[in-house]
Amino acid sequence: MEPFIYQIGLGEDDERLDKWISNSLPDLSRSYIQKCIRENAVLINGKPQKASYRLRVEDEILFDIPEAVEPNIEAEDIPLNILYEDEEVLIVDKPKGMVVHPAPGHYNGTLVNAVMYHCKGQLSGINGVMRPGIVHRIDRDTTGSLIICKNDYAHNAIATQLKEHTITRKYRAIVHGVISQDKGTVDAPIGRDAKDRKKMAVVPINGKSAVTHYIVLQRFRNYTYIECQLETGRTHQIRVHMASIGHPLLGDNVYSRYQSSYRLSGQTLHAMILGFVHPVTGKYIEVTAPLPEYFEHLLHIL
Repeated sequence: MEPFIYQIGLGEDDERLDKWISNSLPDLSRSYIQKCIRENAVLINGKPQKASYRLRVEDEILFDIPEAVEPNIEAEDIPLNILYEDEEVLIVDKPKGMVVHPAPGHYNGTLVNAVMYHCKGQLSGINGVMRPGIVHRIDRDTTGSLIICKNDYAHNAIATQLKEHTITRKYRAIVHGVISQDKGTVDAPIGRDAKDRKKMAVVPINGKSAVTHYIVLQRFRNYTYIECQLETGRTHQIRVHMASIGHPLLGDNVYSRYQSSYRLSGQTLHAMILGFVHPVTGKYIEVTAPLPEYFEHLLHIL
């Protein structure tokens, strides 16, 4: 890729280096630009600088944009349940037990392997070779709607909506216990569990802001069927929040102390509704992933 070369003029000075590049090259994410700056792919007057460097009149910026690295992950012909697709985005209904992206020790059978085959190389590269097209994720045993971005422009646009909390994300879940109020909000910061770094927890100090709204859909003898709407999107957010108020998800073997009376593979959590503003047309799009068979069967039993 040809290097980006520009000389700062009047009215463009005193702006942070990373912010200026982000505004000038909107197809690149701010985090990717900062990574390039750290790796000295950006030079100011022939010298590397920090992302926080304040530009001055007549500064010359040389950005030697790295060539995209081809993923060393194999595309696999794995069937996808497609809820929506166009030239920019793909929305799939992820099944239970499928990992979203490859990780050490788990390089095959993931959603990324499947979408690489389906999209034939048309995926955003912002998140690197391990997560092409992935702008957000859901847990292995959580089912439902997930958006895949086919190019960097779409990726940046969707990432911005996620950051600004304007994407509609409604989940269905079954929790232990009978929730008395018809609706509620859990506003509690989430961070790494100090006692177990593999888990998340409500962390009042230094945790990241996390907000989950829920409404009761149906009450059973010992369980409650609810809909949760995410205002933020922290790791394991619904699982941690519902456990924190004494109503952990049925089947959750990480955050629940209850033994399930049913044969389940992980938590009963389904990403049902996903709504967003299309990055090109500007129109609002909303898709619904139907409840999986196991979830419907469980509701029938309850």
